[in-house]
Amino acid sequence: MPIPEDVTGEEIDKDVRQELQSLPKTLAEDVAKNLVMVARLIDEDPERAYAYSRVALRLASRVAAVREAAGFAAYATQKYGESLAEFRAARRMTGTVELWPLMADCERGLGRPEKALDMAGAPEVQKLDKAGQVEMRLVAAGARRDMGQLDAAIVTLQSPELASNSVQPWTARLRYAYADALLAAGREGEAREWFAKAVEADRDGSTDASDRLAELDGVEFMDAFVEDEDQNGADRDEQGAQDDDKD
Repeated sequence: MPIPEDVTGEEIDKDVRQELQSLPKTLAEDVAKNLVMVARLIDEDPERAYAYSRVALRLASRVAAVREAAGFAAYATQKYGESLAEFRAARRMTGTVELWPLMADCERGLGRPEKALDMAGAPEVQKLDKAGQVEMRLVAAGARRDMGQLDAAIVTLQSPELASNSVQPWTARLRYAYADALLAAGREGEAREWFAKAVEADRDGSTDASDRLAELDGVEFMDAFVEDEDQNGADRDEQGAQDDDKD
């Protein structure tokens, strides 16, 4: 896989760089560059990010940061079996529980929502920070929905974090998930209220809450380019008709 000239490998997190110090210098640099490419591409081109992660994995499979990056890249491309295996490997190497919610969501992706719910009730959840616990709640609610338990999904999302007026990094996604669950259960009025609250908290556009709210309000958006093309076409047709009349 080609590496752009502007990628040096120094862009990676210092903790990851420290992990790579166990490798020979040249190898560490190659691995670092591939990890930079994974991070750079994972949102805009997950398939290419996955390809770079496989290169890093071939070079340094015994480095936890590499296994974790491979897990994220596989997750982004919906290769949930691979993702789960890599996350498990990273967890064995580090002993941390940070990846627990993602591992549970991989179980959902593999069609095992019951397993995800089991993980939501495991002791590891208590060791997660607040963001991790909220993420676990989102996964558990998703598992309930996978099983057709809409009311249970709604109850799962009801929490002090949902009721809080303070805006945290997870607030928009939590409110959005709650609104979406309410809508799926046919509670449209409440859903509209929570989509509006999600919009208020969504400062970086991480959800499409504004579009969902507009849809509920019956607002239709027309692509400006398409609209201009249609208007230009209508103008041409009108001009053509006038020319025909002159003839």
